[in-house]
Parts: sequence; C-alpha cells; structure tokens
Amino acid sequence: MLGATPYRHYGGTSLVLSFAGIWILLVTGAPPTADKPTVTFGPPDNLDRISHAMTLRVADCRAVYASLSARGASFLTPPHDWGAEIRAFLRDPDGHLLEISQTST
Repeated sequence: MLGATPYRHYGGTSLVLSFAGIWILLVTGAPPTADKPTVTFGPPDNLDRISHAMTLRVADCRAVYASLSARGASFLTPPHDWGAEIRAFLRDPDGHLLEISQTST
C-alpha cells in the first residue's frame, strides 16, 4: 500500500523492503534468539498502548493521506495540523502504528 517493493527475504521471518531510496527491514513474530535471549517479537497486545511508531516524513501529508486512503489504508483520523507539522496515523496489518508527517516550514 505504501509503494515499497520486496528486496530480500531472510528465513521466512524477515523481509527487506526497498522504499523511497532506503531499505526497511521488517521482522515478523519470532521467539528469542542467542543475541536477544529474553525478547519475543510479536504484534501489540493492546492497540491503544504502543512503545514505538515509525514516522514517514512526506512532502504533502494530505496528498499522501488521500492516496493511501484510496488504496484501502485506514487512518485513525484525517491529517491534523499542529502548526509546526501536519500528521496522520494508520496501522499496519499487525496493528503497529505508522505516522505520516509533513513539516510546515
């Protein structure tokens, strides 16, 4: 929906996406490993309580909102103008929060 394209898969648990000239590594739910022995990856248990969000800085928040909405994205609210920035939030299929944000300079 965001226009990213798959670049590489890692063992069925991770995916590298090519997006806007960068790579984004997505890791699916997985049990602890030797380098993170007490950490389990998984989707959020409570969609209203998060520990992080990924922000995508865009040139025109309202235009990106319209484009993604037309492709089926479900936003929490329409873009909100805070003065210094305009932003809107949506969730990925697992419930992780994503923000699109435009600076108002």
